[in-house]
Amino acid sequence: MQEPVELSFHGKSLSVLDLRRIAKAKHQGFDKPITAYLGSAFMNGRSAAGIIFGHQGEDPFGRLEDGCLFQASGLVSVKKEGLFWVASTEDCRYVIASFKRGDGRRSLRDFLSRYGESI
Repeated sequence: MQEPVELSFHGKSLSVLDLRRIAKAKHQGFDKPITAYLGSAFMNGRSAAGIIFGHQGEDPFGRLEDGCLFQASGLVSVKKEGLFWVASTEDCRYVIASFKRGDGRRSLRDFLSRYGESI
């Protein structure tokens, strides 16, 4: 008989700064619906990655729960809306509430210089 396998999903806690920025973004409001908020975000290729909060979809495996590491691939645009950057795929919009300390903002500058706001 096989031994049971114990799995644990890795995630991170959102910092106080992340939570304040998310609250500020929610208060700001946006013209189109937001799928989720990303804290400690950074750009990688045509993707935005970070700690997810408030995702509007469902996932039976818990991959979209608050605090999970998340990557939004296949971005079609990254635009500033009010005080925040919004990364969009064909079907979803992610507010970048805060950037990863150190190289998060630099990764956005690199992304914008390579692709512009619309890909």
